[in-house]
Amino acid sequence: MNITIERELLIENLNVIMRGLPSKSPLPILTGIKFYATSEDLFLTSSNSDIAVEVRITDKINLEIKETGSTVVPGKYFIDIIRKINSKKVNLYLDEDKILIIKADRGEYKLHIMNALDYPKIDFVALDNPLTLHSDILKDIIKSTVFATSQSEKKPILTGVNFNNVDNKLVITATDSFRLSQKTLNIPEYRNFNITIPNKSLDEMLKAIDNYDGDVQLYFSNNKLLIKFKNVVFQTRLLEGTYPDTSKIIPSKYSTVVKFNKDSLVEAVERVSLLSPRDREKDKEITFSIIKLSIKRDRTIEILTNNAIIGDAREEIIPTEVEAEGPLNIGFSSRYLIEALRSFLSTEITIYLTEETRPFIVKGEKDNNLIQLILPVRMD
Repeated sequence: MNITIERELLIENLNVIMRGLPSKSPLPILTGIKFYATSEDLFLTSSNSDIAVEVRITDKINLEIKETGSTVVPGKYFIDIIRKINSKKVNLYLDEDKILIIKADRGEYKLHIMNALDYPKIDFVALDNPLTLHSDILKDIIKSTVFATSQSEKKPILTGVNFNNVDNKLVITATDSFRLSQKTLNIPEYRNFNITIPNKSLDEMLKAIDNYDGDVQLYFSNNKLLIKFKNVVFQTRLLEGTYPDTSKIIPSKYSTVVKFNKDSLVEAVERVSLLSPRDREKDKEITFSIIKLSIKRDRTIEILTNNAIIGDAREEIIPTEVEAEGPLNIGFSSRYLIEALRSFLSTEITIYLTEETRPFIVKGEKDNNLIQLILPVRMD
């Protein structure tokens, strides 16, 4: 293999291919990037237990393939070198199929390579019958939901985001049992499906499409999802098991409705939570801080916390509108509320409450298809 490639073009594709590189792997070869050069195209591949990524570089102006071939190069070191060098073009070639030589201006770097024949064969999903969504829609879906997934492997299915399409109404749900994020979309005509995508895969998918503005094709199989955009295919495994029915925990009636300016509420919650006691589970912090929302008889609203060790905090916040049958005090994780609020594009949000021991709902004025639900915390 002997190629010369424009450095910026190589970096652009390495920024995508690195999404599939594991930090460590029981198979050392998976820490590498597979290069495969044909007479016209250069393919780069990376893979871990959850994700596989492949890019196809076809550029007759900025890519010159002098000799075809394949190899596997140490991923982290190769990317670090390419990022640090300053030359406009990079020449990559093999020395006796044992060493990759990187030539850049007056610099020369040598990396020990691995045999491409030892790289596992990746079965990508067949590219037929795609569901097409714009990248902005997919980005919004991920940002609005993935933060609410579980970080614990006790219930593996909850570490993913569920995508359930019934009659072209796509419901996307994430929950960790303490909160829930749900987004609903009308999509182009497509067959029904119900899949759960791992949160880590969605995080990497979001990074991969971050700078892309255009359509994304989604291809499904029984246990995999593949997305295709530009010259990239990004494949992830799906989580096994049945996602829980969360529809019953979303309240249908509310006794109290309070509207706030989103930014003012976020700032007040952040200030009060500085002194809040932590909620713990087996000596591990599972939430950011626990605070209380108090609605008085005179409709004034306070956010407060009591910390026997550090001190207390209390702040009155002015809502834009209040509808309440009576006073109400409810405790919850400020981290959960802040993350929920930041998922909305709206400048004004509404909190819907029923009882002190029942979940409450957050909605945005301009985000009609998004619901955030938070379970209360008992504060004795």
